[in-house]
Amino acid sequence: MERHLEQLDAAAAAWREREWPAPDALLVSGSGLAVELPGATSHRAGLAEVIPLRVRGIDGHPLEFVLLEPLPGRFVAYQRGRLHSYQGYDANDTVFVVRLAALLGARTLIMSNAAGGVHRTQKAGEIVIVNDQINLTGLNPLRGELPPDWGPQFVDMVDAHDPDLGLLAATVAGELDLPCSRGVYAGFAGPTFETPAEVNMARTMGADLVGMSTVLEVIAARHMGLRCLCFSLVANLAAGVTGEKIDHEEVLVASRAASDQIRRILTALLTRSELYA
Repeated sequence: MERHLEQLDAAAAAWREREWPAPDALLVSGSGLAVELPGATSHRAGLAEVIPLRVRGIDGHPLEFVLLEPLPGRFVAYQRGRLHSYQGYDANDTVFVVRLAALLGARTLIMSNAAGGVHRTQKAGEIVIVNDQINLTGLNPLRGELPPDWGPQFVDMVDAHDPDLGLLAATVAGELDLPCSRGVYAGFAGPTFETPAEVNMARTMGADLVGMSTVLEVIAARHMGLRCLCFSLVANLAAGVTGEKIDHEEVLVASRAASDQIRRILTALLTRSELYA
């Protein structure tokens, strides 16, 4: 933990030395969903230039930071692509950017991810606003002794996915005539896709979506008082739902096909003042 704290201090200091504005929100994109958004400032850097970690690339994740100003004086740190625990990062590394953004002043976390749908009625390309989550990764970024001023050791996870932000997202999507449903996201460790038995278990537990990200970031964000909003794109139906094989390229193809819908929602959402309340 001492190493983690030192790295966070160094990253925050480097951000300020760049004279980048403090972010009001952090936006993190999922596989194939690193869309270009309006309001980009001249502040842009590779992820490895911003955080003192060895950044390992993965298809569908550009791994760069872009500072957006969607409203005058409101700044969004846009992380195009994320780190995953299955790449070999520990829980603290996986949530590093969330904690960095919180220490810099961000109060809102917005994420997208590509997920597998667990219901036969779902279709690739559907957008789901996550309203709850199940952590099946076996990891938790709050293990150990954390600074008391970050938040309580025992974090209340009721409404971890902020209901008001979920309502705002649904309203914005409705105004754009883009249908969005609500659902529960179950996060697995990966990198193997879930087995049919695991998908059935997740469905029985109440999950609507399965994936390999998001849950750790939300835990860390809630610990530090950030409001969370997450969009899941149903990239495919999960293992056992249809009997078809699943591969990462299929996920990326589906994500890219639906990325314009995500771009439209985020473009409109980031200009809503309620997001920064």
